[in-house]
Amino acid sequence: MLKCLVFTLLATVTLMSAVGPKKDETDAVAQAVEKLRKAMIDPDKKALDAIASDKLSYGHSSGKIEEKAAFMEAFLSGNSDFKAITLTDQTITVVDNTATVRHTLSAETNDKGVAGKVKLAVLLVWVKQKGDWKLLARQAVKLAQ
Repeated sequence: MLKCLVFTLLATVTLMSAVGPKKDETDAVAQAVEKLRKAMIDPDKKALDAIASDKLSYGHSSGKIEEKAAFMEAFLSGNSDFKAITLTDQTITVVDNTATVRHTLSAETNDKGVAGKVKLAVLLVWVKQKGDWKLLARQAVKLAQ
């Protein structure tokens, strides 16, 4: 009887740990995504630097790929100018110190002074470094509006 109870307890603990990440980790990733969204609308060098990994690979829907310095410069110079961003259909998966986020991004833009609208499917890859979630990779694909 005692062996059965111990087995049941171990099985329950194992199952609970296999169910997925703690909710607070998922919430922390969601907060990082929100910081990124805000930094894309109102770019600030300190905020962009803090949210992006030094190894960032930032893929645009056009196929253009930027490293961290070019990613930051595009926002700080206004070449990539988001006036409003809405994120929908977001899913977050956390495995150890890595997280993937998928969402639909709908935005109003003003790139190089030209107003526009964009709708993208986005995949973000986040890595936890020194206790903070950092954007490691991003890839966007254009969607029909």
